[in-house]
Amino acid sequence: MKPAMELDDAYSNGAYIDGAEHYPPRWTKAAAGFREGMLEAGLAELEVPYGDSARQCFDLFKPEDAPKGLLVFVHGGYWLAFDKSTWSHLAQGAVAAGWAVAMPSYDLCPQVSISEITHQIARMIPVAAAMIGGPIHLAGHSAGGHLVARMAVPGLLPDQVAARVKRVMPISPVADLRPLLKTSMNDKFKMDAVDARAESPVLQGLLEGVDVTVWVGGEERPAFLEQATALAEAWSCDCVIDAGRHHFDVIDGLMERDGRMLARLLG
Repeated sequence: MKPAMELDDAYSNGAYIDGAEHYPPRWTKAAAGFREGMLEAGLAELEVPYGDSARQCFDLFKPEDAPKGLLVFVHGGYWLAFDKSTWSHLAQGAVAAGWAVAMPSYDLCPQVSISEITHQIARMIPVAAAMIGGPIHLAGHSAGGHLVARMAVPGLLPDQVAARVKRVMPISPVADLRPLLKTSMNDKFKMDAVDARAESPVLQGLLEGVDVTVWVGGEERPAFLEQATALAEAWSCDCVIDAGRHHFDVIDGLMERDGRMLARLLG
């Protein structure tokens, strides 16, 4: 067995969450129920392609009336796991508030690099933006937090799409990828120091006119609290530390139409 690397424990979430193994099946069941209801109501478009591979597609959930805008939610899983089908239920709060919600899958490491995943999301957002008018808000969790933070960096999105991006919420993001070079996960990421710097939002500038709120659970691993606060400091933006929340339940606020998280994300 290959020995653990220096920061493996620092970036291990499930080992420090009671009942961690029960979360993914619960998410999957809730997501399926939400999708079925939206399909029955004629308010869902599933498997919308945005690229050449099978995983490059997204689901779009729409409110009953004309959407106020588009929210894109990008899932986590350390760029190694999950797809859009596990997270559909997280759209329910924004849909209830009158927003359309797009949720993409993307190719995973080691089949592709983290840089390629970043560029896949940058290709996906204009496709969804062509389907829904109005402002674009972005949210993502963990690795998805990294990906939406990257979308807030100049030069990735087409100018006309970037101009519509008004709010971004990286939730428990990995904003500095350099520590991941000291984890066993890098066997699959295959990053070197140059790659890690290039993919670290904490080392990059922010699009003008974008309101960013970094959100992180108060009970998260110290590494994730450090990552969140470092991004907030680099971008001079707010960092909300959600007391009592850990890495797996910090996203629950997305389901609460009148909760603090959606109030900050949607306005």
